[in-house]
Amino acid sequence: MKSDYRNLLSPLTVRNMTLKNRVAMTPMGTNYAEQNGEMSFLHINYYEQRAKGGTGLIIIENTCVDFPLGYNGTTQLRIDSDNFMPRLFKLCENVHRHGAAIAIQLNHAGASAVASRINAQPVSASDVPTKDGGDIPRPLMREEIEAIARKYGEAARRAQIAGFDAVEIHAGHSYLISQFLSPITNKRTDEFGGSPENRARFAAMVIEEVRKAVGPSFPIIVRISADEFAEGGNTLQDSIEYLRFFEKEVDMFDVSAGLNSSIQYQIDANHLADGWRAYLSRAIKEEFGKPVFVMGNIRDPKVAEDILARGDADMIGIGRGLIADPEYVNKVISGREDEIRKCISCNIGCAGNRIGVNRPIRCTVNPCVNETEDYREVELLRPCNVVVIGGGTAGLEAACTAAEAGCTAFLIEKNSQTGGLAAEISKIPDKNRLGDFPQYLRNRASKLRNLFILNDTEADAALVRKLNPDIIVNATGSVPLLPPVKGLRENISIEGTKVYSILDMIENLSSYPEDLSGKKVVVIGGGAVGLDVVEFFAPRNADVSIVEMQPVIGRDIDPVSKSDINALMKRYGVRKMPDTALLEVRPGEFIVRNSGEEKTLEFDYGFVCLGMRANNPVLEELRAEFENDDVEIISIGDSVRARRIIEGVSEGRNIINVLRNRKFIK
Repeated sequence: MKSDYRNLLSPLTVRNMTLKNRVAMTPMGTNYAEQNGEMSFLHINYYEQRAKGGTGLIIIENTCVDFPLGYNGTTQLRIDSDNFMPRLFKLCENVHRHGAAIAIQLNHAGASAVASRINAQPVSASDVPTKDGGDIPRPLMREEIEAIARKYGEAARRAQIAGFDAVEIHAGHSYLISQFLSPITNKRTDEFGGSPENRARFAAMVIEEVRKAVGPSFPIIVRISADEFAEGGNTLQDSIEYLRFFEKEVDMFDVSAGLNSSIQYQIDANHLADGWRAYLSRAIKEEFGKPVFVMGNIRDPKVAEDILARGDADMIGIGRGLIADPEYVNKVISGREDEIRKCISCNIGCAGNRIGVNRPIRCTVNPCVNETEDYREVELLRPCNVVVIGGGTAGLEAACTAAEAGCTAFLIEKNSQTGGLAAEISKIPDKNRLGDFPQYLRNRASKLRNLFILNDTEADAALVRKLNPDIIVNATGSVPLLPPVKGLRENISIEGTKVYSILDMIENLSSYPEDLSGKKVVVIGGGAVGLDVVEFFAPRNADVSIVEMQPVIGRDIDPVSKSDINALMKRYGVRKMPDTALLEVRPGEFIVRNSGEEKTLEFDYGFVCLGMRANNPVLEELRAEFENDDVEIISIGDSVRARRIIEGVSEGRNIINVLRNRKFIK
């Protein structure tokens, strides 16, 4: 099997660092640090998992070199003092045990810092915020710039002493160095602004200080936004031009993209192709002749191998993919590609949790991001039958986990195939990546001899009774919510009315023309489902309007998806109607109220996407049937209330806790 991935699994030496393979875990914030910025043992366990899983190089997340002005996030790592070195040493020690190399990303937030968190006005190249609504920074003075450059050097020396094999300097993604490099945020007229050479001067000073601190043999990696994908920002050619002024002491380029305003290109939106940035990394490599990283939705190891074979890059950067599956590399090595739990680029548990609501990262497809799956090693103390009703992602996770713990598991699914709503949504072209998760669950289930799946089967109490259950898991999912709006039930999904649900759209995907010029599409509901409809129809040149009762459209979606869909709506002129209530549904028009005024919205295609509601067709029957039996009945996922995949999968994994509480396992 190794021969299939000759390039991916080959070593690479850069100065005094030798990597055992070409897979690098790229840095991504976790919010796992202690409140004072010290590395936590939770943190250490998290990175050690990925090293144990075969990863060649671990680059830990952005670490503050200058506190408090350079601090980013709520619990960011720090390296601005010797006080933080013991835990960092412990991290390096644990990672090295597994044959992995480890680097640390050095960073200063600049204007990306939040004034209320640092209790000061943020600093930057100029007085330009890095995102809409961000704090206005003050421009740094020359002596401050020089002092910050020295702090990078001091931090690099600490990293070297702590045992890191390399440092990465973050010069992208709207952080301080990026703020100097980008003409969007750098409006200076002194020696640090204007020309590419001047805008690159601060970066050059930082790299010079780092090289002085670590000596000639220690590798320096620099992460860049090779294309900022923002109006007035640096293009690829612009980046090549400014890199000439500081590339000499750089050993490797970590080629990323995007700014805060184009975050969907730095934390890749799910519709972007595997390895879509490869043209950027190839251009940097050809220009400077130095090893380069490429990342960008790389999930399939065959794609990674092809990128390396073509010479587009020297290292494959995987961030979210290693959050989803710490064992990625080991599975590739052992020929278990079908067992890879691929990241679906939903950006909910990682970016959504961390950036959106200041939580520690989680993962939609991996319910144990910073824990091991040691439940597979537990001893079943006595026989246990687990019956799961509903084969969506929550039900599949529960059934697989129960079987892996040693139980005899039965999964009852009314449809011909498992996967539930996730499998259906994945039929939408820009949501295809979502289908990787139910497929992984099916692959996982197929290898469990003690898991029996009954497709095309309606569950009822009599059938469940025959399976002699000890635990029943109700995972029957959800159905579209239809509130008591005049005319809604009478017109939706009825031939000739032109009013549809998201499921109707999915069923008829192939029937929609590629060009819908002149056709009006009105979407009721500005949540994730309604935006899926907009994303499908707007590029087909339809006249699209979206109606939402709340003041903000897409209020609860993750920041990456929000930036992406807002850009799409602007590009295609989608009419946004927040603070607007649906009053009545007619065959070819919606009656809505906005600012106290009733309006008629005519359409050729009308979609009602007001969310989903829990669906429990057999729950009460089961409770009555087993009322006098020692059988535990639990509900998980959307059958409790309609939510996201991440909650259902986590609850599916929690079957382990039920087994422990019932004394089936220790």
